[in-house]
Amino acid sequence: MTINTIVNGYSTENQKTKKSKVIFVMGATATGKSKLSVDLAVHFNGEIINSDKIQVYKGLDIVTNKVTNEETRGIPHHLLGIVEDPDQDFSADDFRRHGKDAIESVLSNGKVPIVAGGSNSYVEHLVDDPNFSRRFECCFIWVDVSLPVLHKRAKERVDQMVAAGLLDEVREMFVAGADYGRGIRRAIGLPELEAYFTVEKDSNVDEATKAKILANCIEETKKNTLKLIDSQLGKIRRLREEVGWKLQRVDATAVHEKCGRDAQLAWEQRVLKKSFEIVRAFLN
Repeated sequence: MTINTIVNGYSTENQKTKKSKVIFVMGATATGKSKLSVDLAVHFNGEIINSDKIQVYKGLDIVTNKVTNEETRGIPHHLLGIVEDPDQDFSADDFRRHGKDAIESVLSNGKVPIVAGGSNSYVEHLVDDPNFSRRFECCFIWVDVSLPVLHKRAKERVDQMVAAGLLDEVREMFVAGADYGRGIRRAIGLPELEAYFTVEKDSNVDEATKAKILANCIEETKKNTLKLIDSQLGKIRRLREEVGWKLQRVDATAVHEKCGRDAQLAWEQRVLKKSFEIVRAFLN
């Protein structure tokens, strides 16, 4: 006869199969994933695991849109800027291994693991791993923004990145003839600006031509950012509609249609309120 006792509110039989809980914040670039993950971590005593395959590399903080120290609000971020070699490949298998270890580390600290980033194929590789699925229960929050609004926001963000020093950052990394198919050089903004940096110091090219080339490079950066957004959304919809993941959609469109205090109010009312309800129900 099996003796089934009660310990800490769970039967010993159930404790053997009880899964640890992990929150995933997903969405296309520029939707507000990083901001939401920090808000969730602050509210629910969590730590964040980066799931952006470019942000794992050290450097190029503007190009890769890493959160600033101020934006982290003191919340530990794992797998952020951990790869020092810009040419080293960080594969989906690498993310699966490091991601699982980071989740275990967060849990051992008594905190809630919150995985956030835009590399959906890497997240899928982690979640679909049999060992992971046996041990962890997942809550998926999808931060979504209507496409016209999101495209406008993404193009504005490229301009903001340029104003913040993107050119100086890329210039330091520029190597003529570099391989843009591996490592951190895959980041949108590096291959697009190659044409400009190739002629930037060429005295045979006049300043007007250089300015035109730069404008074209920036426009190409915007176009490729929009292509990335469309690709990310396609993968998310496949995970939701074909694979069957229970992604709970949170509409942040109103936030990006406003500015200042109005945007913050929309964030609190349209995004935080629903996200807090989702996570609270999941953790309880």
